[in-house]
Amino acid sequence: MSEIIAKEKEVVVPGEILATGMDYLPSNGTYRHGDNIVSSMLGVLRVDGKVLKTMPLSGAYLPMKGDTIIAQVTEILISGWRVDTNSAYSAVLSLKDGSSSYIPHGADLSQYFGIGDYMITKIVNVTSQNLIDITMKGPGLRKLKGGRAIYVNTNKVPRVIGKGGSMVSMIKNCTGCQITVGQNGVIWVQGEPKNEIIAVDTIKKIEAESHIPGLTEKIKQHLEKVTGKKVNQNVV
Repeated sequence: MSEIIAKEKEVVVPGEILATGMDYLPSNGTYRHGDNIVSSMLGVLRVDGKVLKTMPLSGAYLPMKGDTIIAQVTEILISGWRVDTNSAYSAVLSLKDGSSSYIPHGADLSQYFGIGDYMITKIVNVTSQNLIDITMKGPGLRKLKGGRAIYVNTNKVPRVIGKGGSMVSMIKNCTGCQITVGQNGVIWVQGEPKNEIIAVDTIKKIEAESHIPGLTEKIKQHLEKVTGKKVNQNVV
């Protein structure tokens, strides 16, 4: 008889038996050992139907084509800009991808993006040598002004966003802040200074407590306490 031993969203350790029997299938972070499915890493158990996987509690961002990220300019080149992707690999934004408008060679590129500037950008190519190309051509891609950037573990990004965007929407509604979450774990928060602080503290709370069951309800109560507002949102 097949049975799940560990609880979903529970922290599991390498070698821990997650389920018994052949009805369940191993996925990322798990493997089959005889009739058992066992965790191969320290992480949080996820159950998707009959599929079990372990999501790591920590880990660096691995750039992938199609990801929308928040990056910071670190160097102005002759033919574009080099940016920090919050990973082991930097990316290059070329002149042709830097703007929907034509940027002539020889132009003062700092007038477009200066060192230290943040941008919402999209990865268009990652080579086998981990050379990364990005673009600013696309809906929502832009240079960021005002606000602040915070960094969270990339594996916690789905928890910050929430199911169907529920978590981040709740924070936005309570604080009035604009919040953009990059897939690389960089989050941009912009609003009134005191509300920015509330939003940042809440995001960090989600990151720290992402493995705790009933997290959405806890965050709802936290926001009601610190803002004094009633959160009219279904808890999922």
